[in-house]
Amino acid sequence: MIKMKKFLAGAMAAVLMAGTLAGCGGGGGNGDGSGGGNADSGDLVTLTVFSERANYSGEMQGWFAKILADKFNVKFNIIPSGEGVFDTRMVAGDLGDIIVWGSDDSNYQRAVEEGMLLDWEEDNILQEYGPYMWEHLQDAFEKNKQVSAQKDDEGNVISADTIYGFAASAAASPQSHDAFLYTWDIRWDLYKQLGYPKVDNLDDLMDVLEDMQELCPTDDKGNKTYAMSLWPDWDGNMVMYVKSMATAYYGYDEFGFGHYNVTNGEYYDALSDGSPYLEMLAWFNELYRRGLLDPDSMTQTYNEMIAKVQNGGVLFSIFNYAGSQGFNNQAHYDKDQIMMSLKPTQAVPIVYGLSSMGGNQPWSIGAKTQYPELCMEILDWLCTPEGRLTIDYGPKGLCWDYDENGKTYLTEFGLTCVEDRTTVMPEEWGGKTFNDGAFQPNQITWAPMDTNPESGEPYNREYWASFQVPEGRCPAEVDWREYTGCTAVTEYLENNDYVVDVVTTYSATEQDDALETKWSQVATCIKDYSWRAIYAETEEEFDQIVKEMYGKAMSYGYRECVEYQRNEAARKNALQEPLR
Repeated sequence: MIKMKKFLAGAMAAVLMAGTLAGCGGGGGNGDGSGGGNADSGDLVTLTVFSERANYSGEMQGWFAKILADKFNVKFNIIPSGEGVFDTRMVAGDLGDIIVWGSDDSNYQRAVEEGMLLDWEEDNILQEYGPYMWEHLQDAFEKNKQVSAQKDDEGNVISADTIYGFAASAAASPQSHDAFLYTWDIRWDLYKQLGYPKVDNLDDLMDVLEDMQELCPTDDKGNKTYAMSLWPDWDGNMVMYVKSMATAYYGYDEFGFGHYNVTNGEYYDALSDGSPYLEMLAWFNELYRRGLLDPDSMTQTYNEMIAKVQNGGVLFSIFNYAGSQGFNNQAHYDKDQIMMSLKPTQAVPIVYGLSSMGGNQPWSIGAKTQYPELCMEILDWLCTPEGRLTIDYGPKGLCWDYDENGKTYLTEFGLTCVEDRTTVMPEEWGGKTFNDGAFQPNQITWAPMDTNPESGEPYNREYWASFQVPEGRCPAEVDWREYTGCTAVTEYLENNDYVVDVVTTYSATEQDDALETKWSQVATCIKDYSWRAIYAETEEEFDQIVKEMYGKAMSYGYRECVEYQRNEAARKNALQEPLR
Protein backbone atom coordinates (compact mmCIF):
# COMPACT_ATOMS: atom_id res chain seq x y z
CA MET A 1 0.00 0.00 0.00
CA ILE A 2 1.23 3.52 -0.82
CA LYS A 3 0.54 4.94 2.63
CA MET A 4 2.40 2.07 4.24
CA LYS A 5 5.38 2.75 1.99
CA LYS A 6 5.50 6.32 3.19
CA PHE A 7 5.24 5.23 6.80
CA LEU A 8 8.01 2.68 6.37
CA ALA A 9 10.19 5.27 4.67
CA GLY A 10 9.88 7.54 7.69
CA ALA A 11 10.52 4.66 10.06
CA MET A 12 13.61 3.66 8.14
CA ALA A 13 14.91 7.21 8.27
CA ALA A 14 14.42 7.28 12.02
CA VAL A 15 16.35 4.04 12.37
CA LEU A 16 19.12 5.42 10.21
CA MET A 17 19.27 8.54 12.34
CA ALA A 18 19.68 6.32 15.39
CA GLY A 19 22.64 4.65 13.72
CA THR A 20 21.20 1.15 13.94
CA LEU A 21 21.62 0.60 10.20
CA ALA A 22 24.76 2.66 9.68
CA GLY A 23 26.23 2.16 6.21
CA CYS A 24 23.02 1.00 4.52
CA GLY A 25 21.36 3.01 1.71
CA GLY A 26 18.03 4.71 2.22
CA GLY A 27 16.03 6.97 -0.07
CA GLY A 28 15.06 5.02 -3.18
CA GLY A 29 16.06 1.68 -1.72
CA ASN A 30 18.80 1.34 -4.34
CA GLY A 31 21.45 -0.10 -2.11
CA ASP A 32 23.96 2.25 -3.74
CA GLY A 33 24.21 4.80 -0.96
CA SER A 34 21.63 7.15 -2.48
CA GLY A 35 18.87 8.52 -0.33
CA GLY A 36 18.71 9.72 3.23
CA GLY A 37 16.31 11.54 5.49
CA ASN A 38 12.63 11.64 4.63
CA ALA A 39 10.12 13.98 3.10
CA ASP A 40 8.93 15.23 6.47
CA SER A 41 12.32 15.94 8.03
CA GLY A 42 14.67 18.85 7.56
CA ASP A 43 17.13 16.63 5.71
CA LEU A 44 17.04 16.62 1.92
CA VAL A 45 15.70 13.40 0.46
CA THR A 46 17.91 11.97 -2.30
CA LEU A 47 15.95 10.56 -5.23
CA THR A 48 17.79 8.42 -7.75
CA VAL A 49 16.88 9.34 -11.32
CA PHE A 50 17.86 6.75 -13.90
CA SER A 51 17.83 8.50 -17.28
CA GLU A 52 18.53 6.89 -20.63
CA ARG A 53 18.81 10.43 -22.01
CA ALA A 54 21.14 12.01 -19.47
CA ASN A 55 24.63 13.29 -20.31
CA TYR A 56 25.38 13.85 -16.62
CA SER A 57 26.28 11.58 -13.70
CA GLY A 58 26.02 12.29 -9.99
CA GLU A 59 24.21 14.71 -7.74
CA MET A 60 22.58 17.64 -9.52
CA GLN A 61 24.08 21.01 -8.62
CA GLY A 62 23.15 24.63 -9.20
CA TRP A 63 19.90 26.42 -9.87
CA PHE A 64 17.59 23.51 -10.62
CA ALA A 65 18.92 21.65 -7.61
CA LYS A 66 18.00 24.70 -5.49
CA ILE A 67 14.46 24.69 -6.91
CA LEU A 68 14.04 21.00 -6.03
CA ALA A 69 15.40 21.61 -2.55
CA ASP A 70 13.17 24.64 -1.93
CA LYS A 71 9.97 23.20 -3.39
CA PHE A 72 10.25 19.52 -2.46
CA ASN A 73 13.07 19.12 0.07
CA VAL A 74 14.73 16.87 -2.50
CA LYS A 75 18.01 16.41 -4.34
CA PHE A 76 18.49 14.32 -7.48
CA ASN A 77 21.23 11.76 -8.02
CA ILE A 78 21.44 11.16 -11.79
CA ILE A 79 22.37 7.72 -13.12
CA PRO A 80 22.92 7.93 -16.89
CA SER A 81 22.48 4.99 -19.21
CA GLY A 82 25.72 3.32 -20.25
CA GLU A 83 27.10 -0.06 -21.19
CA GLY A 84 25.41 -2.60 -18.93
CA VAL A 85 23.86 -0.04 -16.55
CA PHE A 86 20.24 -0.99 -17.28
CA ASP A 87 20.91 -4.72 -16.95
CA THR A 88 22.84 -4.21 -13.72
CA ARG A 89 20.02 -2.24 -12.14
CA MET A 90 17.45 -4.77 -13.34
CA VAL A 91 19.41 -7.60 -11.72
CA ALA A 92 19.64 -5.54 -8.53
CA GLY A 93 15.85 -5.26 -8.64
CA ASP A 94 15.65 -1.46 -8.55
CA LEU A 95 15.85 0.97 -11.48
CA GLY A 96 15.57 4.06 -9.29
CA ASP A 97 12.95 6.43 -7.95
CA ILE A 98 12.23 8.26 -11.22
CA ILE A 99 13.01 6.75 -14.62
CA VAL A 100 13.43 8.66 -17.88
CA TRP A 101 13.23 6.38 -20.90
CA GLY A 102 14.91 6.95 -24.25
CA SER A 103 12.10 4.99 -25.91
CA ASP A 104 9.24 2.70 -24.98
CA ASP A 105 10.81 -0.32 -26.67
CA SER A 106 12.57 -3.39 -25.24
CA ASN A 107 14.05 -1.94 -22.02
CA TYR A 108 10.79 -0.28 -21.04
CA GLN A 109 8.76 -3.39 -21.93
CA ARG A 110 11.09 -5.57 -19.90
CA ALA A 111 10.76 -3.27 -16.90
CA VAL A 112 6.97 -3.49 -17.14
CA GLU A 113 6.98 -7.27 -17.42
CA GLU A 114 9.34 -7.74 -14.47
CA GLY A 115 7.34 -5.46 -12.18
CA MET A 116 9.98 -2.73 -11.91
CA LEU A 117 7.57 0.20 -12.40
CA LEU A 118 5.02 1.74 -10.09
CA ASP A 119 1.33 1.44 -10.93
CA TRP A 120 0.29 5.10 -11.06
CA GLU A 121 -3.28 4.38 -9.95
CA GLU A 122 -2.43 2.29 -6.90
CA ASP A 123 -4.32 3.84 -3.98
CA ASN A 124 -5.28 6.76 -6.26
CA ILE A 125 -1.74 8.14 -6.04
CA LEU A 126 -1.96 9.76 -9.47
CA GLN A 127 -5.25 11.50 -8.79
CA GLU A 128 -4.17 12.67 -5.32
CA TYR A 129 -0.54 13.65 -5.91
CA GLY A 130 -0.58 14.36 -9.64
CA PRO A 131 -3.78 16.39 -10.09
CA TYR A 132 -2.43 18.56 -12.93
CA MET A 133 -1.33 15.50 -14.87
CA TRP A 134 -4.59 13.70 -14.16
CA GLU A 135 -6.57 16.63 -15.55
CA HIS A 136 -4.45 17.29 -18.65
CA LEU A 137 -2.79 14.02 -19.71
CA GLN A 138 -5.67 11.55 -20.07
CA ASP A 139 -4.86 10.67 -23.69
CA ALA A 140 -1.20 10.16 -22.80
CA PHE A 141 -2.21 7.83 -19.99
CA GLU A 142 -4.46 5.85 -22.31
CA LYS A 143 -1.58 5.48 -24.74
CA ASN A 144 0.67 4.31 -21.91
CA LYS A 145 -1.88 1.64 -21.05
CA GLN A 146 -1.71 0.36 -24.63
CA VAL A 147 2.09 0.54 -24.81
CA SER A 148 2.37 -1.29 -21.47
CA ALA A 149 -0.35 -3.83 -22.22
CA GLN A 150 0.06 -7.54 -21.60
CA LYS A 151 0.24 -9.35 -24.93
CA ASP A 152 0.12 -12.94 -26.11
CA ASP A 153 2.80 -14.60 -28.25
CA GLU A 154 1.25 -13.13 -31.40
CA GLY A 155 1.34 -9.62 -29.99
CA ASN A 156 -2.39 -9.37 -29.33
CA VAL A 157 -3.43 -7.33 -26.29
CA ILE A 158 -4.65 -9.38 -23.35
CA SER A 159 -4.93 -6.63 -20.75
CA ALA A 160 -4.39 -2.85 -20.99
CA ASP A 161 -5.54 -1.32 -17.73
CA THR A 162 -2.40 -0.16 -15.91
CA ILE A 163 -0.70 3.24 -16.08
CA TYR A 164 3.07 3.23 -15.61
CA GLY A 165 3.73 6.81 -16.71
CA PHE A 166 3.31 9.11 -19.69
CA ALA A 167 5.37 9.96 -22.73
CA ALA A 168 7.24 13.24 -23.11
CA SER A 169 6.31 15.81 -25.77
CA ALA A 170 2.58 15.54 -25.17
CA ALA A 171 0.35 18.29 -26.50
CA ALA A 172 -2.82 19.38 -24.73
CA SER A 173 -3.69 21.48 -27.79
CA PRO A 174 -2.14 19.58 -30.70
CA GLN A 175 -1.34 21.35 -33.94
CA SER A 176 -0.23 19.63 -37.13
CA HIS A 177 3.36 19.21 -35.98
CA ASP A 178 5.97 20.24 -33.46
CA ALA A 179 8.65 22.88 -34.00
CA PHE A 180 11.23 22.20 -36.71
CA LEU A 181 14.37 20.56 -35.34
CA TYR A 182 16.23 20.10 -38.62
CA THR A 183 16.59 23.73 -39.65
CA TRP A 184 19.79 23.61 -41.77
CA ASP A 185 21.50 26.54 -40.01
CA ILE A 186 24.34 28.25 -41.87
CA ARG A 187 26.36 31.42 -41.37
CA TRP A 188 24.20 33.69 -43.51
CA ASP A 189 26.58 36.65 -43.38
CA LEU A 190 29.26 34.50 -45.04
CA TYR A 191 26.81 33.03 -47.53
CA LYS A 192 25.83 36.57 -48.52
CA GLN A 193 29.50 37.46 -49.06
CA LEU A 194 29.84 34.48 -51.40
CA GLY A 195 27.06 35.85 -53.59
CA TYR A 196 24.31 33.35 -52.68
CA PRO A 197 25.65 30.29 -54.60
CA LYS A 198 23.05 27.62 -55.36
CA VAL A 199 22.63 24.81 -52.86
CA ASP A 200 20.48 22.15 -54.49
CA ASN A 201 22.06 19.10 -52.86
CA LEU A 202 24.72 17.96 -50.41
CA ASP A 203 27.53 18.27 -52.93
CA ASP A 204 26.63 21.93 -53.46
CA LEU A 205 26.49 22.40 -49.70
CA MET A 206 29.97 20.99 -49.18
CA ASP A 207 31.43 23.29 -51.82
CA VAL A 208 29.79 26.30 -50.20
CA LEU A 209 31.05 25.28 -46.76
CA GLU A 210 34.58 25.01 -48.10
CA ASP A 211 34.36 28.52 -49.54
CA MET A 212 32.93 29.82 -46.26
CA GLN A 213 35.85 28.35 -44.33
CA GLU A 214 38.24 30.22 -46.60
CA LEU A 215 36.33 33.44 -45.89
CA CYS A 216 36.34 32.83 -42.14
CA PRO A 217 39.32 30.62 -41.18
CA THR A 218 39.31 31.45 -37.44
CA ASP A 219 36.69 31.90 -34.74
CA ASP A 220 36.22 34.63 -32.11
CA LYS A 221 39.17 33.28 -30.13
CA GLY A 222 41.51 32.74 -33.05
CA ASN A 223 40.96 28.98 -33.31
CA LYS A 224 40.49 27.21 -36.65
CA THR A 225 36.92 27.06 -37.93
CA TYR A 226 35.24 23.96 -39.31
CA ALA A 227 32.13 23.48 -41.37
CA MET A 228 30.73 20.98 -38.88
CA SER A 229 31.51 19.65 -35.42
CA LEU A 230 30.06 16.36 -34.16
CA TRP A 231 29.95 14.62 -30.79
CA PRO A 232 29.50 10.93 -29.83
CA ASP A 233 27.54 11.37 -26.56
CA TRP A 234 24.20 10.62 -28.16
CA ASP A 235 25.17 7.71 -30.42
CA GLY A 236 22.69 4.85 -30.10
CA ASN A 237 22.34 2.06 -32.63
CA MET A 238 24.33 4.13 -35.14
CA VAL A 239 26.41 7.32 -35.11
CA MET A 240 23.82 9.96 -34.22
CA TYR A 241 24.87 12.75 -36.56
CA VAL A 242 25.27 10.40 -39.55
CA LYS A 243 21.82 8.89 -39.20
CA SER A 244 20.36 12.35 -38.48
CA MET A 245 21.81 13.72 -41.71
CA ALA A 246 19.68 11.20 -43.60
CA THR A 247 16.67 12.23 -41.51
CA ALA A 248 17.27 15.90 -42.28
CA TYR A 249 17.83 15.32 -46.00
CA TYR A 250 15.39 12.54 -46.93
CA GLY A 251 12.88 12.76 -44.10
CA TYR A 252 13.57 9.13 -43.12
CA ASP A 253 13.46 8.61 -39.36
CA GLU A 254 15.95 6.49 -37.44
CA PHE A 255 14.52 3.02 -36.93
CA GLY A 256 16.68 0.36 -35.35
CA PHE A 257 19.63 -0.31 -37.63
CA GLY A 258 18.41 1.85 -40.47
CA HIS A 259 15.73 4.32 -41.49
CA TYR A 260 11.96 4.29 -41.85
CA ASN A 261 10.19 6.22 -44.59
CA VAL A 262 7.30 7.93 -42.81
CA THR A 263 5.45 8.53 -46.08
CA ASN A 264 5.12 4.89 -47.20
CA GLY A 265 6.49 2.62 -44.47
CA GLU A 266 9.55 1.40 -46.38
CA TYR A 267 12.57 0.33 -44.34
CA TYR A 268 16.19 0.86 -45.43
CA ASP A 269 18.70 -1.12 -43.39
CA ALA A 270 21.87 0.74 -42.58
CA LEU A 271 24.45 -1.53 -44.23
CA SER A 272 22.73 -2.36 -47.52
CA ASP A 273 24.35 -1.02 -50.70
CA GLY A 274 23.39 2.62 -51.27
CA SER A 275 21.56 2.96 -47.95
CA PRO A 276 20.89 6.47 -46.62
CA TYR A 277 23.19 5.73 -43.70
CA LEU A 278 26.16 4.68 -45.83
CA GLU A 279 25.54 7.62 -48.19
CA MET A 280 25.80 10.07 -45.30
CA LEU A 281 28.77 8.22 -43.82
CA ALA A 282 30.64 8.74 -47.10
CA TRP A 283 29.62 12.41 -47.12
CA PHE A 284 31.09 12.96 -43.66
CA ASN A 285 34.28 11.18 -44.70
CA GLU A 286 34.67 13.54 -47.64
CA LEU A 287 34.00 16.45 -45.30
CA TYR A 288 36.86 15.19 -43.12
CA ARG A 289 39.23 14.64 -46.05
CA ARG A 290 38.59 18.20 -47.24
CA GLY A 291 39.50 19.60 -43.82
CA LEU A 292 35.95 20.70 -43.04
CA LEU A 293 35.14 18.37 -40.13
CA ASP A 294 36.29 19.16 -36.62
CA PRO A 295 38.92 16.47 -35.86
CA ASP A 296 37.75 16.40 -32.22
CA SER A 297 34.32 15.12 -33.30
CA MET A 298 34.89 11.51 -32.19
CA THR A 299 36.13 12.35 -28.69
CA GLN A 300 34.51 15.61 -27.54
CA THR A 301 31.38 16.04 -25.48
CA TYR A 302 28.27 17.93 -26.49
CA ASN A 303 29.23 20.75 -24.12
CA GLU A 304 32.66 21.07 -25.74
CA MET A 305 31.04 21.14 -29.17
CA ILE A 306 28.47 23.80 -28.31
CA ALA A 307 31.20 26.01 -26.83
CA LYS A 308 32.83 26.01 -30.28
CA VAL A 309 29.51 26.96 -31.87
CA GLN A 310 29.13 29.84 -29.42
CA ASN A 311 32.64 31.05 -30.31
CA GLY A 312 31.90 31.02 -34.03
CA GLY A 313 34.04 27.97 -34.73
CA VAL A 314 31.28 26.01 -36.50
CA LEU A 315 29.78 27.26 -39.76
CA PHE A 316 26.85 24.89 -40.24
CA SER A 317 24.51 22.51 -38.42
CA ILE A 318 21.41 20.59 -39.43
CA PHE A 319 20.08 21.14 -35.90
CA ASN A 320 18.84 24.45 -34.52
CA TYR A 321 20.08 23.62 -31.01
CA ALA A 322 23.62 23.00 -32.32
CA GLY A 323 23.52 25.96 -34.70
CA SER A 324 21.53 29.18 -34.47
CA GLN A 325 20.50 28.68 -30.84
CA GLY A 326 24.16 28.46 -29.85
CA PHE A 327 25.62 31.09 -32.18
CA ASN A 328 23.00 33.84 -32.39
CA ASN A 329 23.54 36.38 -29.63
CA GLN A 330 23.93 40.13 -29.29
CA ALA A 331 27.73 40.00 -29.55
CA HIS A 332 27.46 38.39 -32.98
CA TYR A 333 24.56 40.61 -34.08
CA ASP A 334 26.76 43.61 -33.28
CA LYS A 335 29.29 42.22 -35.77
CA ASP A 336 26.50 41.54 -38.30
CA GLN A 337 26.91 37.79 -37.95
CA ILE A 338 24.02 35.36 -37.78
CA MET A 339 23.08 31.75 -38.48
CA MET A 340 19.87 31.30 -40.47
CA SER A 341 18.19 28.48 -42.37
CA LEU A 342 19.37 27.48 -45.82
CA LYS A 343 17.76 24.19 -46.80
CA PRO A 344 19.12 22.47 -49.93
CA THR A 345 16.30 22.53 -52.45
CA GLN A 346 16.34 18.72 -52.70
CA ALA A 347 16.18 18.21 -48.92
CA VAL A 348 12.90 17.08 -47.38
CA PRO A 349 13.45 17.25 -43.60
CA ILE A 350 11.25 15.45 -41.13
CA VAL A 351 9.16 17.22 -38.51
CA TYR A 352 7.47 15.31 -35.73
CA GLY A 353 3.74 15.27 -35.32
CA LEU A 354 2.06 16.56 -32.19
CA SER A 355 -0.40 14.47 -30.27
CA SER A 356 -2.17 14.53 -26.95
CA MET A 357 -0.80 10.98 -26.59
CA GLY A 358 2.81 12.21 -26.44
CA GLY A 359 5.82 10.65 -28.11
CA ASN A 360 7.72 7.46 -27.28
CA GLN A 361 9.93 8.51 -24.33
CA PRO A 362 8.05 7.80 -21.10
CA TRP A 363 8.48 9.13 -17.60
CA SER A 364 8.04 6.42 -14.94
CA ILE A 365 8.43 5.88 -11.21
CA GLY A 366 10.30 2.88 -9.84
CA ALA A 367 8.28 0.21 -8.06
CA LYS A 368 10.78 0.09 -5.18
CA THR A 369 10.78 3.81 -4.38
CA GLN A 370 10.02 4.67 -0.77
CA TYR A 371 8.74 8.10 -1.86
CA PRO A 372 6.08 7.46 -4.51
CA GLU A 373 4.00 10.48 -3.51
CA LEU A 374 7.02 12.77 -3.62
CA CYS A 375 8.05 11.50 -7.07
CA MET A 376 4.50 12.04 -8.31
CA GLU A 377 4.39 15.58 -6.93
CA ILE A 378 7.65 16.48 -8.67
CA LEU A 379 6.49 15.10 -12.03
CA ASP A 380 3.19 16.92 -11.57
CA TRP A 381 4.99 20.24 -11.08
CA LEU A 382 7.20 19.62 -14.13
CA CYS A 383 3.98 19.38 -16.14
CA THR A 384 2.63 22.74 -14.95
CA PRO A 385 3.38 25.77 -17.13
CA GLU A 386 5.86 27.03 -14.54
CA GLY A 387 7.63 23.69 -14.39
CA ARG A 388 7.75 23.31 -18.15
CA LEU A 389 9.15 26.82 -18.69
CA THR A 390 11.65 26.35 -15.88
CA ILE A 391 13.10 23.25 -17.59
CA ASP A 392 14.02 25.34 -20.63
CA TYR A 393 14.59 28.85 -19.35
CA GLY A 394 15.53 28.81 -15.68
CA PRO A 395 13.91 30.12 -12.49
CA LYS A 396 10.77 32.21 -12.79
CA GLY A 397 11.41 35.83 -11.88
CA LEU A 398 15.15 35.57 -12.35
CA CYS A 399 15.14 34.36 -15.98
CA TRP A 400 11.56 34.63 -17.25
CA ASP A 401 8.15 35.90 -16.23
CA TYR A 402 4.79 37.13 -17.56
CA ASP A 403 4.21 40.75 -18.57
CA GLU A 404 1.16 42.90 -17.83
CA ASN A 405 -0.66 41.24 -20.73
CA GLY A 406 0.07 37.75 -19.47
CA LYS A 407 2.62 37.06 -22.21
CA THR A 408 5.92 35.33 -21.54
CA TYR A 409 9.22 37.17 -21.74
CA LEU A 410 12.85 36.55 -20.84
CA THR A 411 14.46 38.92 -18.37
CA GLU A 412 17.70 40.57 -19.46
CA PHE A 413 19.59 38.03 -17.38
CA GLY A 414 17.49 35.18 -18.74
CA LEU A 415 18.26 36.20 -22.31
CA THR A 416 21.96 36.23 -21.43
CA CYS A 417 21.66 32.68 -20.08
CA VAL A 418 19.82 31.45 -23.17
CA GLU A 419 22.35 33.03 -25.51
CA ASP A 420 25.34 31.89 -23.46
CA ARG A 421 24.73 28.82 -21.30
CA THR A 422 28.11 29.32 -19.61
CA THR A 423 26.69 32.40 -17.86
CA VAL A 424 27.33 32.10 -14.11
CA MET A 425 24.20 32.14 -11.95
CA PRO A 426 23.98 34.30 -8.80
CA GLU A 427 25.41 32.71 -5.66
CA GLU A 428 21.94 32.37 -4.16
CA TRP A 429 21.09 30.17 -7.16
CA GLY A 430 24.08 27.90 -6.72
CA GLY A 431 26.79 29.89 -8.45
CA LYS A 432 27.25 27.30 -11.21
CA THR A 433 26.87 28.12 -14.87
CA PHE A 434 23.37 28.06 -16.29
CA ASN A 435 24.25 24.91 -18.23
CA ASP A 436 25.83 23.09 -15.29
CA GLY A 437 22.80 23.84 -13.13
CA ALA A 438 20.21 22.82 -15.72
CA PHE A 439 17.72 19.94 -15.53
CA GLN A 440 20.13 17.06 -16.00
CA PRO A 441 17.66 14.18 -16.66
CA ASN A 442 17.47 15.79 -20.13
CA GLN A 443 13.76 15.28 -20.67
CA ILE A 444 10.72 17.51 -21.16
CA THR A 445 7.02 17.13 -20.45
CA TRP A 446 4.92 19.17 -22.89
CA ALA A 447 6.08 19.56 -26.49
CA PRO A 448 7.80 22.90 -27.26
CA MET A 449 5.03 23.85 -29.67
CA ASP A 450 2.22 23.00 -27.28
CA THR A 451 0.29 26.00 -25.99
CA ASN A 452 0.99 27.33 -22.52
CA PRO A 453 -2.55 27.82 -21.13
CA GLU A 454 -1.37 30.71 -18.96
CA SER A 455 -0.05 32.86 -21.83
CA GLY A 456 -1.73 31.41 -24.91
CA GLU A 457 1.70 31.09 -26.55
CA PRO A 458 3.83 28.02 -27.31
CA TYR A 459 6.48 27.03 -24.81
CA ASN A 460 9.02 27.60 -27.58
CA ARG A 461 10.35 31.14 -27.06
CA GLU A 462 10.82 31.66 -30.80
CA TYR A 463 7.05 32.19 -31.01
CA TRP A 464 6.57 34.55 -28.07
CA ALA A 465 5.36 38.04 -28.87
CA SER A 466 8.23 39.40 -26.78
CA PHE A 467 10.79 37.55 -28.90
CA GLN A 468 9.76 39.04 -32.23
CA VAL A 469 12.01 41.73 -33.70
CA PRO A 470 10.16 43.18 -36.71
CA GLU A 471 13.09 45.38 -37.73
CA GLY A 472 15.55 42.48 -37.66
CA ARG A 473 18.37 41.84 -35.21
CA CYS A 474 21.12 42.80 -37.65
CA PRO A 475 21.49 43.68 -41.37
CA ALA A 476 22.33 40.05 -42.21
CA GLU A 477 18.98 38.91 -40.81
CA VAL A 478 17.19 41.60 -42.82
CA ASP A 479 19.04 40.32 -45.88
CA TRP A 480 17.88 36.73 -45.16
CA ARG A 481 14.30 37.94 -44.92
CA GLU A 482 14.56 39.78 -48.21
CA TYR A 483 16.23 36.82 -49.93
CA THR A 484 13.72 34.21 -48.68
CA GLY A 485 10.63 36.41 -48.58
CA CYS A 486 9.94 35.13 -45.06
CA THR A 487 9.98 36.84 -41.69
CA ALA A 488 10.87 33.78 -39.59
CA VAL A 489 12.57 30.41 -39.93
CA THR A 490 9.33 28.51 -39.32
CA GLU A 491 7.61 30.35 -42.16
CA TYR A 492 10.57 29.56 -44.44
CA LEU A 493 10.52 25.85 -43.62
CA GLU A 494 6.72 25.66 -43.83
CA ASN A 495 6.94 27.09 -47.35
CA ASN A 496 9.35 24.36 -48.47
CA ASP A 497 9.20 20.58 -48.66
CA TYR A 498 9.04 18.55 -45.45
CA VAL A 499 7.35 15.40 -44.15
CA VAL A 500 5.45 14.80 -40.92
CA ASP A 501 6.01 11.72 -38.77
CA VAL A 502 2.46 11.07 -37.58
CA VAL A 503 2.13 10.03 -33.93
CA THR A 504 0.48 6.66 -33.21
CA THR A 505 0.36 4.17 -30.33
CA TYR A 506 3.22 2.18 -31.89
CA SER A 507 5.88 0.79 -29.56
CA ALA A 508 8.53 -1.77 -30.39
CA THR A 509 7.97 -5.47 -29.79
CA GLU A 510 10.09 -6.80 -26.95
CA GLN A 511 13.23 -8.64 -28.07
CA ASP A 512 14.18 -12.02 -26.63
CA ASP A 513 17.49 -12.44 -24.81
CA ALA A 514 19.29 -13.89 -27.83
CA LEU A 515 18.27 -10.99 -30.07
CA GLU A 516 19.17 -8.44 -27.39
CA THR A 517 22.70 -9.86 -27.22
CA LYS A 518 23.09 -9.77 -30.99
CA TRP A 519 21.64 -6.26 -31.09
CA SER A 520 24.13 -4.92 -28.58
CA GLN A 521 27.09 -6.43 -30.45
CA VAL A 522 25.88 -5.12 -33.80
CA ALA A 523 25.31 -1.61 -32.40
CA THR A 524 28.83 -1.45 -30.98
CA CYS A 525 30.24 -2.70 -34.27
CA ILE A 526 28.37 -0.16 -36.40
CA LYS A 527 29.31 2.78 -34.17
CA ASP A 528 32.99 1.84 -33.86
CA TYR A 529 33.49 1.16 -37.55
CA SER A 530 31.44 4.20 -38.61
CA TRP A 531 33.75 6.53 -36.69
CA ARG A 532 36.76 4.80 -38.21
CA ALA A 533 35.20 5.26 -41.65
CA ILE A 534 34.59 8.97 -41.06
CA TYR A 535 38.30 9.42 -40.33
CA ALA A 536 39.52 7.36 -43.32
CA GLU A 537 42.28 9.18 -45.24
CA THR A 538 41.28 7.87 -48.68
CA GLU A 539 38.18 6.55 -50.44
CA GLU A 540 39.86 3.17 -50.69
CA GLU A 541 40.41 3.04 -46.93
CA PHE A 542 36.80 4.12 -46.40
CA ASP A 543 35.49 1.30 -48.63
CA GLN A 544 37.67 -1.24 -46.84
CA ILE A 545 36.43 -0.17 -43.40
CA VAL A 546 32.79 -0.33 -44.54
CA LYS A 547 33.40 -3.82 -45.94
CA GLU A 548 34.88 -4.91 -42.62
CA MET A 549 31.95 -3.36 -40.76
CA TYR A 550 29.49 -5.33 -42.87
CA GLY A 551 31.31 -8.62 -42.32
CA LYS A 552 31.63 -8.12 -38.58
CA ALA A 553 28.00 -7.04 -38.19
CA MET A 554 26.86 -10.11 -40.11
CA SER A 555 28.89 -12.36 -37.85
CA TYR A 556 27.17 -10.81 -34.80
CA GLY A 557 23.65 -11.40 -36.16
CA TYR A 558 22.88 -8.32 -38.25
CA ARG A 559 20.56 -10.27 -40.55
CA GLU A 560 18.31 -11.32 -37.65
CA CYS A 561 18.24 -7.73 -36.36
CA VAL A 562 17.15 -6.43 -39.75
CA GLU A 563 14.44 -9.08 -40.05
CA TYR A 564 13.06 -7.99 -36.68
CA GLN A 565 13.15 -4.33 -37.72
CA ARG A 566 11.37 -4.94 -41.03
CA ASN A 567 8.52 -6.55 -39.12
CA GLU A 568 8.45 -3.51 -36.83
CA ALA A 569 8.29 -1.19 -39.84
CA ALA A 570 5.25 -3.11 -41.09
CA ARG A 571 3.58 -2.77 -37.68
CA LYS A 572 4.27 0.98 -37.51
CA ASN A 573 3.12 1.52 -41.08
CA ALA A 574 -0.17 -0.25 -40.41
CA LEU A 575 -0.89 2.29 -37.67
CA GLN A 576 0.29 5.33 -39.62
CA GLU A 577 -1.26 4.56 -43.01
CA PRO A 578 -4.86 5.49 -42.08
CA LEU A 579 -3.61 8.81 -40.64
CA ARG A 580 -1.56 10.05 -43.59
